[in-house]
Amino acid sequence: MKAWRLHEPGGPGAFVLEDLPTPGPEPGWVLIKVAAFGLNRSEWFTRIGESPTVKLPRVLGIECVGTVVRAPSGELEEGQRVAAMMGGMGREFDGSYAEYTSVPAANVFPLETELPWDVVGALPEMLQTCHGSLHTGLGVEPGETLLIRGGTSSIGLTTLAMAKAAGLRVISTSRSDAKVDVLRKAGADEVVIDDGKLGPTIRHDCPAGVDRVLELIGTTTLLDSLQCVRPGGVVCMTGILGGEWELASFRPMGHIPTGVRLTSYSGGASDISREDLQRYVSLVERGELTIRTGPVWSFDQLPLAHQAMDENRANGKMVVVVE
Repeated sequence: MKAWRLHEPGGPGAFVLEDLPTPGPEPGWVLIKVAAFGLNRSEWFTRIGESPTVKLPRVLGIECVGTVVRAPSGELEEGQRVAAMMGGMGREFDGSYAEYTSVPAANVFPLETELPWDVVGALPEMLQTCHGSLHTGLGVEPGETLLIRGGTSSIGLTTLAMAKAAGLRVISTSRSDAKVDVLRKAGADEVVIDDGKLGPTIRHDCPAGVDRVLELIGTTTLLDSLQCVRPGGVVCMTGILGGEWELASFRPMGHIPTGVRLTSYSGGASDISREDLQRYVSLVERGELTIRTGPVWSFDQLPLAHQAMDENRANGKMVVVVE
């Protein structure tokens, strides 16, 4: 099979297209013919050398959609449409940047959908991350007010759509005036320009603070996000778009307001059920849930797709189509 393999960190040109043996699945694993895969920020971090636990060389890719070739334990039928994600995929073992991949059955989800591969390929990891952030990390309830910090990212836009479908009022942010209309058209009840100090702005409109904050920028804005929340409210850090993993100085007693809860979300496939994933995919298919997608690339264009990530030109979830 053809596969893009990373031998050492570097730019988009660090990926090498190679001929590798098609993996043979062991009992409890599923061999998938990859039809498409979404591109994820975690893969970008690995490529530039910011994933020290990933041993190279490695075929990256933490998710894919495609069809079952073989499932030795009989969990799935040959030809079944599936999605696969997480569980060490593309990190502990070779992932989806290939024509075939072998994945633990626990991380494979059967799908009933007629959506084209370039559309369904954008969904698995996106839906899992947003679902987990909303329900595991934040514990949202209908009628609450959610602030999404980093709202124009693919995760931010998808969470916005899912939050509105769940009955939340959503305030979303952007650093650019030019993207305000994008957020309004995506369903945001209010859009705020993020200058890094949102606390006073949010408190002006919501004196008691918002109920929930989804922090996608990361540690560069986390302390300010804590100032936006009411007592009993929750801040969940899911993303690190700001590129900083650590806080230089963190004083919990001084930085976390009384009664505010700070959580994080970096969960996996076990945080979403097969039924929930299928429900979201069906909502997309019926036009009741809109996921903003970015450019679609062919398999031979993978380095160009990573170049687009380098230059922040995605404006939505990017997908590589293998077939």
